[in-house]
Amino acid sequence: MRTVGVEEELLLVESATGRALSVAGQVLARATERAARAVGAGPAGAGPAGAAPAGTAPATGPGGLLERELQQQQIEADTRPHTDLDALEGELRGWRATASDAARQVGARVAAVGLCPTPVVPRTVDSARYRTMVDRFGILTTEHLTCGCHVHVSVDSREEAVGVLDRIRVWLPPLLALSSNSPYWQGRDTAYASYRYLMQNRWPSAGPSEIFGSVRAYDELVEKMVRTGAILDTGMVYFDARASARYPTVEIRVADVCLDPADTVMIAALCRALVDTAAVEWAEGRPPPAVPGMLLRLAGWQAGREGVGGALLDPVTLDPAPAWDVLGGLLEHVRPALRANGDVERVEAGFDRVLAHGTGADRQRAVMGRTGRLVDVVAFIARATAGMED
Repeated sequence: MRTVGVEEELLLVESATGRALSVAGQVLARATERAARAVGAGPAGAGPAGAAPAGTAPATGPGGLLERELQQQQIEADTRPHTDLDALEGELRGWRATASDAARQVGARVAAVGLCPTPVVPRTVDSARYRTMVDRFGILTTEHLTCGCHVHVSVDSREEAVGVLDRIRVWLPPLLALSSNSPYWQGRDTAYASYRYLMQNRWPSAGPSEIFGSVRAYDELVEKMVRTGAILDTGMVYFDARASARYPTVEIRVADVCLDPADTVMIAALCRALVDTAAVEWAEGRPPPAVPGMLLRLAGWQAGREGVGGALLDPVTLDPAPAWDVLGGLLEHVRPALRANGDVERVEAGFDRVLAHGTGADRQRAVMGRTGRLVDVVAFIARATAGMED
């Protein structure tokens, strides 16, 4: 069974005012102290089981840490690879608890939200790489404060990875719609369910990719992208899904960070099933859907605009269709893989949950509709991130 690991980018906010706080360094320092105490306490210590101290690499393998991100108002939690999705969910909840506890010690809260709902001036972390990005990309870097969810699914080879990328690309917009959690930005309703996705796509290398066909074609394209000078290096290849440069994984980067970790795990289960399904199609020599990248860009825009509340573009016909019909098609496409992994009930329950309560974007707008105050939206997000909302 394939392993799955998740990276969640999280916003740091002041619950009373809703404003973002530039306290990432302080939060990570407190989380490191907590992890050190937990290690010293032995099995009874708090925090995710087996986790390394925040900001440090684990002893073996990827994941298992909290770390900085581009802006001082955010941090990132990375899980270890898991085959058991209950264990993945437990680690996700553990890292959120660790981050929330550390944030409270410096007067902040952690918010699992794609964008900051209230007005914000992003503060870029002072590092050599980020200074270079500010010099090269200007306002694109200094305005960029987004929180996504990146899912790593293991693959057996780079050949399989590229074969998978060619075959999952048409199914990524429905994943974005299902995860949509960023309707507000700079104090305004953007009219999008995921405005984060549009902000992400301002980077020159972001968005859907064309069909590669081979590892050589993938590597040559990436090499040419770097040679143009429009991006700094391979780390800035921001495709919606890419072959990881560090790990034997496909990294699916299209989703917003989810309000509910159960939804994060649902997205992770769908990602693993998509990779499983695509790997079989690749091994059997079935060609990928010949959909132009521009049409996929439109499909991603539509998913970011509508979420699950309107029409999406059908991955097969590229015609508009009700969102839940498209999501039902996704479920049927990967059902055999979900069944083999023991994930059918989890994903079906997740679909039922989103159908009943809405996505994170829907739930944010519901709070705004009741109170008319974005500060209440931020407080709701912080409570939900800490596990204090049903």
